[in-house]
Amino acid sequence: MSTVASELRASAAVVLRARGLTKRYGHITAVDGVSLAVHSGEVLGFLGPNGAGKTTTMRMLVGLVRPDAGTAEVLGRPAGSPASLAGTGAMVESPAFYPYLSGRDNLRALARQVGLPRERVESVLEIAGIATRGGDRFSGYSLGMKQRLGVAAALLKDPEVLILDEPTNGLDPLGIADMRSLIRGLAEANKAVLLSSHQLGEIEQICDRVAVLVRGRIVAEGTIDELRGAPQLVVRATPIGDAEAQLVSLLGRDRVSRQDDEIRLTIAPEEAPRISRALVSAGIDLHEMRREERSLEAAFLAMSGPSEKGETA
Repeated sequence: MSTVASELRASAAVVLRARGLTKRYGHITAVDGVSLAVHSGEVLGFLGPNGAGKTTTMRMLVGLVRPDAGTAEVLGRPAGSPASLAGTGAMVESPAFYPYLSGRDNLRALARQVGLPRERVESVLEIAGIATRGGDRFSGYSLGMKQRLGVAAALLKDPEVLILDEPTNGLDPLGIADMRSLIRGLAEANKAVLLSSHQLGEIEQICDRVAVLVRGRIVAEGTIDELRGAPQLVVRATPIGDAEAQLVSLLGRDRVSRQDDEIRLTIAPEEAPRISRALVSAGIDLHEMRREERSLEAAFLAMSGPSEKGETA
């Protein structure tokens, strides 16, 4: 995220906050002391393997599950209270609607319950990209269409806070691009979005910040660049041992590591010319220098560790 975006987030109001949320199912701790904050105009990605506790956390934030410990507030009110839900739109797990009603009639039924005009139904159908299929029965919708209808339902109240669990699940590439544009548009309209996803590419393109959840705990939180870590300069030279010794002398051991026939340096990009001059001056043959950034996938896998079965989502 850019410096400007960081400054805007820092000045924006916190509209969703969790402190120490914990949920246990028997001997299994599904969520273990989760604390996070989401600001107006921000998309916070909730990233984690299956069973990490993402969905359980989201359920607690909308009052579907009572935490065993910790607190959560949405729009300054207790999570799940009528006052907080009035300004929250949510799609948690697979959207459920009346199968023999059309998408439009399902939304009309929801709109009547909260006193919204019929015009709002047409508006959210258009926003979600299913206006032309609004008259079709829900039972005939594809998985992607059901996801779109779930997002449309979440938008009915024009909420300040959106909590979306895997909104791109089942969408084709065009649908994913449409959903990405929709979510970024919501943030630009100063709405806060908490978004869970397994698709790392989508997280990278949509989110301002990411919280990584592993075995019920947040193990890392920050911007995409912060999670990736500093880029490295990869050096191939001979004799490799002499090259390593020269670089350790120049930079210090903490900035130099060797992996087989490559040396990796944690340095600023502008230091590269100095490195090459030093090696050549020492009589070392320099074969290759390249800048390498760790992918979000590599960072995520390093944080997640070995997968475990039998955990509650």
